Amino acid sequence: MGISLEGKVVLVTGAGRGQGAAEARLFAEAGARVVVTDVREDEGREIAASLGDQGLFVRHDVTDAASWAGVVEAAVSAFGTVSALVNNAALWRTAHVEKQSLEDFETLLRVNLLGPFLGIQAVAPVLRAAGGGSVVNISSTAGLVGIPGHAAYGSTKFGLRGLTRSAALDLAGDRIRVNSVHPGAIDTPMVAEAVAGRDWSHVPLGRMGRPEEVGELVLFLCSDASSYVTGTEFTVDGGMTTA
Repeated sequence: MGISLEGKVVLVTGAGRGQGAAEARLFAEAGARVVVTDVREDEGREIAASLGDQGLFVRHDVTDAASWAGVVEAAVSAFGTVSALVNNAALWRTAHVEKQSLEDFETLLRVNLLGPFLGIQAVAPVLRAAGGGSVVNISSTAGLVGIPGHAAYGSTKFGLRGLTRSAALDLAGDRIRVNSVHPGAIDTPMVAEAVAGRDWSHVPLGRMGRPEEVGELVLFLCSDASSYVTGTEFTVDGGMTTA
């Protein structure tokens, strides 16, 4: 029997393409109503439209608190509540630590870490009023181990790991669960072009992951099947960080 999200409303950031879009589709297939947010309006609207009455698109800048307030208001107005938040929106830029620009570091920090922080603050009151819920922060294997060229990106993803653990403790009394997911190399538009032609023999499973393989885990964490799971880190990397 598949995991059900019947009756739930899931807000997914950065859902206009790639991993976020795959998650939105999986959630809708499991019965959820899905709030698709992104700065890419055309792609976001297309994904939401493909979900029919179960989808709603809201343009969203995750680095802006007012934009978060607008998204939550739109979700509640359309669907009555929010049951789960997936902080999926992120930027990936790489550079040697000495060559990383201050501008890029600050941009990554704002999107990849400040965004999820603002999201938790915006959604927590609605989840609390609903009697609990789930927050899933999409981190990275770069938030678990050091990777060359990832000083800025890795800093944000290690930070998201810490935010997850602390928020899980702060919100546990309200039955709000907070967990992090750490994908490795996933075949998404953000990554595919940069790694085209790369040999994946160093990955124990010998290949890149598919967005749906991350999405299935995120679906579980948004569902009642994970009701006793919080403050935990889940790696989806084909065994790469254990090799």
